Amino acid sequence: MKYLIALDAGTTSVRAFLYDLQKRAFVRRAQQELGLSFPHPGWVEQDADEIYYKAAYVLNDCIRAAGAENVAGIGIANQRETVVMWDRQTGEPVCPAIGWQCRRTSAWCAALDEETKMLVRTRTGLVPDAYFSASKIVWDRENIPSVRALGEKGRLCAGTVDSYLIFKLTEGRSFVTDVTNASRTMLFDIRAMRWDDELLRRFCIPRAILPEVRDSDARMGEAVFGGRRIPIAGAAGDQQAALFGQGCRRAGEGKVTYGTGLFLLFHTGEACVSSNSGLIATPACRVGGKTAYALEGSCFHAGSAIRWLRDGLGFLSSAAESEALATRVKDTGGVCFVPAFTGLGAPYWSPDARGVLCGITQATGRAEIVRAVLESIAYGARDLTDAMQRDSGVPLSMIRCDGGASANAFLMQFQADLLGVPVDRPVERESTALGAVMLAALSLGIMDGDAAASLRTTERVFSPSASARAACEEGYKNYLRAVRRAMLK
Repeated sequence: MKYLIALDAGTTSVRAFLYDLQKRAFVRRAQQELGLSFPHPGWVEQDADEIYYKAAYVLNDCIRAAGAENVAGIGIANQRETVVMWDRQTGEPVCPAIGWQCRRTSAWCAALDEETKMLVRTRTGLVPDAYFSASKIVWDRENIPSVRALGEKGRLCAGTVDSYLIFKLTEGRSFVTDVTNASRTMLFDIRAMRWDDELLRRFCIPRAILPEVRDSDARMGEAVFGGRRIPIAGAAGDQQAALFGQGCRRAGEGKVTYGTGLFLLFHTGEACVSSNSGLIATPACRVGGKTAYALEGSCFHAGSAIRWLRDGLGFLSSAAESEALATRVKDTGGVCFVPAFTGLGAPYWSPDARGVLCGITQATGRAEIVRAVLESIAYGARDLTDAMQRDSGVPLSMIRCDGGASANAFLMQFQADLLGVPVDRPVERESTALGAVMLAALSLGIMDGDAAASLRTTERVFSPSASARAACEEGYKNYLRAVRRAMLK
């Protein structure tokens, strides 16, 4: 068989990529935008039906182009902490999916007793926060009557987007997830590799409503298209899939994904490193029966801040225009921005923080503000790399980058100057999709690990400029002062 398909079910779109195994390249891409709703301040919801039907649409597009008989398998990568609740009997969602950015359960997380918070940290590697799935499951069970009713009938399923899509694509035959997605729920013991009974008991979540957990390179089931069965081979959360797709397999290697949010993963090998800096420990993947770990930090807003410039303020006609505007001025003129639209993530974990734009004078123009927004994205990555090096004791040698904003050469050069290490941009910037292809190839026995890693190649390396470092450091100090303002209540 000639092709593999990567299904990337993201936050704002769902995409399918047709990968030609002979050409070692994606030869077709299909995309459908996804809606987000904001019923109350800080709330974020999605329509799970829309996610599934658009996923099926883009998959069908690639399958028709290739011919189902030529497709060896489908690998899945997905937005992680978003929770879907559905009827095991009908497969229909019973309430809106609660998005990973949603802050409705912040008070619930803050009210957890210290013993439970410590249990979450030690067992799951996570920081108790509304970002993760458990509190969303609790909220649905406590507030949605139809969810409670299905639970009483033994028909309730609760899972992340991957488990919901696999359930639907296999016509209900597979209710599964992988270790990377399970690890984002605040319910999974990342060392024992199983659902944690004590946390389930404390949160009153029945184990029966959760999926079976499999390795990242496991067979997940068979999708049915036009009467033909195609293996779903491998699955991973989008950020772990991107780490895998970037070829980061050894301790000290890291990648930054500039997507809706900014996600930085730092590989720690077989060591599960506990963080004292507000980061989280997470499985990087589980392949060949062996678990590799990473430290992760996430900023809730990166690409979404650029979209705010475009859609909210009307400063840009397209996201790509931000690069030209930022380079029109030599600096921000003292303007500093903190993109805390829905709180601050790692390493601050301040759910009540709100965005700050400061340092404005009469000389401030559109270009200065755009540049400040781009610089704020790089400052978020600096927060995370500093913390990761402290926690792991391993120096950062290089960052590999991907995601939409990695196309912005100004941002990538500024990032390299600020971190003082090279930033390596790949030819194929869809690292999440490439990681899903690699996992599928391993799952199906098409490639071994070395062959899969060779699919990733470098397009450009942004080398740090020593002469720019002083200005970057001064800007970062201003950013830290602005962060303190953002966290004032």
